[in-house]
Amino acid sequence: MKTSTDKRTRWVGELVERADGRAVRQLFGDGRTIALPRSQGGAVAAAPSGSIVEVRGGADEANQPKLLAAADSALAQMYHIAARHQLDPMFPVAVERQVAALVAAPGLNDPELIDMRAHAFVTIDGPGTRDLDQALYVAREDGHLVVYYALADAAWCVTPGTPLFDEALRRGATYYLPGFSVPMLPRALSEGIVSLNEKVDRRALVFRMTLDKRGVCSHTELKRALIRSRGKLTFEQVDKHLHHPATQPFEAEVARCLQLFQQVGELRLEDAERRDVIHYRRTETEVTLDKLHGCRFVIVGGMRTMVERYNEQLSLLCNVEGAHYLRRGASHRAYVQPIYRVHPSPDPRRYAALEGMLHALSKRHHLNPKQWTWTRHDKRSLADFLETLPRAGELGRIAAAIHRQAVMANVRSTFSVEPGGHHGIGADVYARFSAPMREVVGVFLHKEAIERLRAKPLGREAQARDEALRDIIVTRANEAKSLQKRITKEANALVLDQLFGEDLTLPLDARPSRIGTVMGITPSKVHVQFDSPNIEVKVYTKHLSQRLHSEVRMSRDGAALHHDHGKPLCYLGDAVKVRLRERDQASKRWVLELV
Repeated sequence: MKTSTDKRTRWVGELVERADGRAVRQLFGDGRTIALPRSQGGAVAAAPSGSIVEVRGGADEANQPKLLAAADSALAQMYHIAARHQLDPMFPVAVERQVAALVAAPGLNDPELIDMRAHAFVTIDGPGTRDLDQALYVAREDGHLVVYYALADAAWCVTPGTPLFDEALRRGATYYLPGFSVPMLPRALSEGIVSLNEKVDRRALVFRMTLDKRGVCSHTELKRALIRSRGKLTFEQVDKHLHHPATQPFEAEVARCLQLFQQVGELRLEDAERRDVIHYRRTETEVTLDKLHGCRFVIVGGMRTMVERYNEQLSLLCNVEGAHYLRRGASHRAYVQPIYRVHPSPDPRRYAALEGMLHALSKRHHLNPKQWTWTRHDKRSLADFLETLPRAGELGRIAAAIHRQAVMANVRSTFSVEPGGHHGIGADVYARFSAPMREVVGVFLHKEAIERLRAKPLGREAQARDEALRDIIVTRANEAKSLQKRITKEANALVLDQLFGEDLTLPLDARPSRIGTVMGITPSKVHVQFDSPNIEVKVYTKHLSQRLHSEVRMSRDGAALHHDHGKPLCYLGDAVKVRLRERDQASKRWVLELV
């Protein structure tokens, strides 16, 4: 969708040189070039062509710009990816005016809100998170664990028929790139008056969920409330407090909340295990930028902490309970029109292929088939089988590859107006309530939940409008998911360009051979996960065949790669060394070899 900078007071452009002096070429919109004022100074005056700047002023004038990214830096490349997909970080004038009015009157005196500021809510996120969608408070009431899960009340200000809603619908979601994001809502909302920031009053949609002794939710009610977060906590801080309270102290009520939060997290993980939900061993890999002007990509990774898993469990519980709440209301179409996130079970043929691969792999690696093979007819579930596999050493590599193959057996989830199960979390229905500032589908779901809370039936015209809007939002939400995958792929390609571009400057014998694990084999490529840096690369069989002067083929079971005369080249789960050969300019691919 194309945007126009004519309707923006701030816009993003790229510095260019013209015969009559320096200018800025708009990155978003129609791409016009506008002369810079001759009096420009500061960092922009010294910035070379190709630098990314923010300009304040109309589309036909360029007031003193602000430097956003140095030329040829990793951050500048992120802006260009955003520009290719017209993901403009700036907002139209009409949206800015609406935001200014909301900031001036944030609706905290709304009589519809229940005062819950006495509850010791806290947010738990990564250290750099600024758009705080969720806050939690856990208490023991009448012998039961009760989870209060507060969600930012974005639906209060992002209402259909307004410029803000139209722009959120156009964007569909917040988009994330290394060191850079394009928000669905202006930051004055998503990081300001809507965000559940600490020690300030905020509107929230609160789920009150009562759990039984096994951690199963027995009752849920929703409230529109006024809350005040006691603290913006990080995963690391909470983890340190739970293990060594004296080294990371909190006020007594927050400390009690966190202890109960841990109990709930453990109970929910046990419940997930009973439902045969698979916990895949996936390393969390994050590509970010260094602190020196965003000039380089930095790759960090590690397994998720238990605090992150507890946090995830509460978010999942809220989304499941929200889906149930809307499905019950949907029995009367005049009240609510739900949107579900549906994840079908894997096709039986995919499981059959996985079974065959496991059998072949156990033979090729000379492993005990009782431990290393699984079929759908086993007494143990796939989740139980995967959990028993080793975690370290060479056998840990094989186990990691098997986990990856189990993930690949799944099908993708999609947004749908029809209720359906979510295989990945073992729920009969699921809805994305927990990201109302980052997904337009969350805004719509909150609106529908609030309409059910009010219990005022819609008229026929309003109902028809809601149903039509719901269909549009389902389309935009699915498109946004696909678009995020595309821009992530483009960003990851630049990371590899940086890594292998540096290798290419060295003589072949001096280039590093990086150790990794064979995570997947297809007829055209081998997927290798490097130990360090923690990224995945593709070694193409075409290039291997050219290098080895022998046809390279995948085995029928997908467990091995071998020469055409049958000699094995590598097995799934093998530790291999990968080295750069050259850059294939025609296909824009890096030619890698197995050393």
